[in-house]
Amino acid sequence: MDLQIYNTLSRKKEVFVPLTKDHVGIYVCGPTVYGDAHLGHARSAITFDIVVRFLKEKNYKVRYVRNITDVGHLENDSDDGEDKIEKKAALEKLEPMEIAQYYTKKYLDAMDALNVLRPNIQPNASGHIIEQIEIVQKILDSGYAYISEGSVYFDVQKYQDATHKYGILSNRVIEDMMSSTRHLDGQEQKHNAIDFALWKKADKGHIMRWPSPWSEGFPGWHLECTAMSSKYLGERFDIHGGGLDLLFPHHESEIAQSLCAFNKEPAKYWMHNNMITIKGQKMGKSLNNSIKLEEFFSGNHPLLERAFSPMVIRFFILQAHYRSTLDFSNEALLAAEKGLKKLLEAKKNIPSIIESNQSTIGDEIKVIEEKCIEAMNDDFSTPIVISHLFEAATMVNKLLDGKEKIDKKGKEALYSLFDKWLFRVLGIVDEQSSNTMPLIEGLIKMIIEQRQKARENKDWALSDKLRDELLDLGVRIKDGKDEVSWTIE
Repeated sequence: MDLQIYNTLSRKKEVFVPLTKDHVGIYVCGPTVYGDAHLGHARSAITFDIVVRFLKEKNYKVRYVRNITDVGHLENDSDDGEDKIEKKAALEKLEPMEIAQYYTKKYLDAMDALNVLRPNIQPNASGHIIEQIEIVQKILDSGYAYISEGSVYFDVQKYQDATHKYGILSNRVIEDMMSSTRHLDGQEQKHNAIDFALWKKADKGHIMRWPSPWSEGFPGWHLECTAMSSKYLGERFDIHGGGLDLLFPHHESEIAQSLCAFNKEPAKYWMHNNMITIKGQKMGKSLNNSIKLEEFFSGNHPLLERAFSPMVIRFFILQAHYRSTLDFSNEALLAAEKGLKKLLEAKKNIPSIIESNQSTIGDEIKVIEEKCIEAMNDDFSTPIVISHLFEAATMVNKLLDGKEKIDKKGKEALYSLFDKWLFRVLGIVDEQSSNTMPLIEGLIKMIIEQRQKARENKDWALSDKLRDELLDLGVRIKDGKDEVSWTIE
């Protein structure tokens, strides 16, 4: 089965065929760095981390670009109002770039904790002002933009009249948008309320400003992604990704800008991850119901029963398909924690399985491997992969109990199955593994050996005492038919 990706542009799954054989260019809209990373940031980052990981597993050479927005993103995603970063800087009495640097680092630290691979290129909007000015000029030269009081706006109606379709990605109708768009202060500069800024003249109080042919000002929010994606991936590339909330107007405007500047749509495939909800309501900063990632890790939030580790958060996100909504609850996190623990225990217990000269599980491991490949080829269906890994975990338990037998080759295949799908593709890290784990494991094995000797000597009191003391420390012993296994709870 070929890899199929749901393309938002066509609203159907399409066989993935890269523009250049064996090479993939992917651009994902990153965060606007004026606050702490939250669960929504994590979902988008993990979604496209999975995409990149699986493409690499399929031996594609991937160039992954994810931007940082540090200028031009105004409140309410509009063309008027305060810059989100400048507003935060004023509150904190800091320079805007201090705010941007601080929250960029916090975002990256949180993504590192979630084991999200760093992109190949991570450009900042403020570092690509020249490129953005050049694109504004191209759009002006094409006739689809106009200058008004030092600002430059994209002429949506003229673009629509020239047989283009503003709304092709979001499936919106321009007449409906024009009638429903409310008038805001400062929009008298525009021909139409739905026109969007390519370049904004800065008022006297605006700190972040650069010289341009039209005014001292700053680029529009949508423009930065057109500039940075075209610079690092070319005017047309394979995959453009981001959250569903960016589909309109951000990504819609990117398509319009690219068609007018380069006469081509920017991406062949458009991918969007869905939102996270709390009791059915969208989670987000604007609704004051978002939970910071550091609050998940510390448990310091009224909606959280206790702390949850980064891998539990990652596993929780991967249990839902990226295009479906994901509803947050403590119960869901506890279930994810329990499920992840079961898979990690299964992987850890594989070396304890007694090898046999014969195997009773036949080709079951190979079948699970094929099912995982099929699931990921079907638009990156991580929940299905996880369900098949639970099948493998059940197989491990049967082998430990002596209910099934496996030979050396099968045992190696079983280990490789978990290593590939749980660790490499799903990106899970065993958080119990650390530099001290070999020492801890050695000490536990020594205690288990002492317990075994006590059992051989029929010293049941000592045997039970050692078992109970280990359990108090969070180590559960399981007496198998031929060997003792243990897990850390």
